[in-house]
Amino acid sequence: MFKILQKTFATGIATVEYPGVPAVISPNFRGCPEFDFPSWTDARPAAEVCPTGAIGIADAGGRRRVTVDYGLCVFCGQCAEVSADCAVRVTAGFELATRRRQDLVLSAEYSLLSNGTHGQWIASARPGSSVDAAGAELAATIDRIFGRSLAIRQVDAGSCNGCELEIGALNNPIHDIERFGIHFVASPRHADMLLVTGPVTRNMELALVKTHAATPDPKVTVAVGACGISGGIFGISYASRGGVDSTVPVDVYIPGCPPRPEALIHGILLAVGRLAEKSR
Repeated sequence: MFKILQKTFATGIATVEYPGVPAVISPNFRGCPEFDFPSWTDARPAAEVCPTGAIGIADAGGRRRVTVDYGLCVFCGQCAEVSADCAVRVTAGFELATRRRQDLVLSAEYSLLSNGTHGQWIASARPGSSVDAAGAELAATIDRIFGRSLAIRQVDAGSCNGCELEIGALNNPIHDIERFGIHFVASPRHADMLLVTGPVTRNMELALVKTHAATPDPKVTVAVGACGISGGIFGISYASRGGVDSTVPVDVYIPGCPPRPEALIHGILLAVGRLAEKSR
């Protein structure tokens, strides 16, 4: 016992201060890709190598519309590797959680040249800043919301378990989500929030519906990772229904493959703001 105490005092506080202070990101971490639409001369190579179809191209009337869906993106970085004009680069960004699915979709329009490349950049649309909009609300309500505990029931609807590894890290001494008064429970009947991972497989569809029904109102459902948002690399097939919102209503989407623990904390805090809305 003495050696354990000695080691504890020697180690000191290991818990990170995020979200109170910015997260310390390893230089080896690969976050979301960033797109410089005005400088992007040709999106076709990136669209061809994208494993999930997150980059889409549609030509009509001498114009080209390019869309980028972070809900499908698995952060593989291949789009940046094949973009010779360096208009696509991989960043360390992970704070992408949003309440609206459409906020994860970027788009841009270009004139189209005869050789198939982009001409003049015309316009682009970026996701709405729902996180920024939620910031003021969270600042005003966070003390009242965390006056009681938040219970989470995690549901694996058919994932590869990558997201589960990151969710498991929420309870370790580094991230320690219980410092926010948030803890995981074994039964949906005791939960305020469902944290759902993976594409919804046909075998888990009924189980997810029953779990959602068993969770008392007001409740919040959070879709975790590219698979939870859109089906990810598994998509929609005879064995998969795709994203969680194909089966039950979703309140918050957390992109990533898998999202790192800080991204999960960011999304859960955003979801807590939504829980307060439902309570009112």
